[in-house]
Amino acid sequence: MFLENTINHQHRSGWIEVICGSMFSGKTEELIRRLKRAEFAGQKVEIFKPAVDTRYADEDVVSHDQNKVQSTPIEASSNLPLLASDCDVVGIDEAQFFDDGIVEVVNALANDGKRVIIAGLDMDFKGRPFGPMPNLMAIAEYVTKVHAICVKTGNLANYSHRKIHSNKLVELGETSEYEPLSRAVFWKTLEQEKERQKEKTS
Repeated sequence: MFLENTINHQHRSGWIEVICGSMFSGKTEELIRRLKRAEFAGQKVEIFKPAVDTRYADEDVVSHDQNKVQSTPIEASSNLPLLASDCDVVGIDEAQFFDDGIVEVVNALANDGKRVIIAGLDMDFKGRPFGPMPNLMAIAEYVTKVHAICVKTGNLANYSHRKIHSNKLVELGETSEYEPLSRAVFWKTLEQEKERQKEKTS
């Protein structure tokens, strides 16, 4: 279980928290909650997101429930150290879209005494580990896996099924493009889609 801590200014010991799961599982909502609690505690907080994520707003981090907080969009992980230098707590949303250098950057921030809270998709639309997320989960002190509800069965869902035909890894979208599915439904759906593609090309 995740135990929420606060920064001890006498003993500057940082750490990394990862919040992961499928789309519509509440990752960003949980990230915002933790950051707001840190602000209430008088800590200096900054939140960053990849510049590619413009679904709801160019600069705000916005959850599916329209809860939002102002953020700084950045193009690459190498921009983080300077921008986060004066922070006690660093929030990073949609971490799966960042380059692999984010792992080294996040380690350095934690080693500098900062609390780093990361939210991101753990798997892509094909059910594969997504970008730097597996490595971020490996180096984190705390990993929280959240779940959506499967739209087909009502069971817990941890897969993000893409409803539109596109093979691009990064395809921004919402409920019209994606749906959360449970394991059994997700893999059965992928097999059915493969069969339909075979029929079209045969």
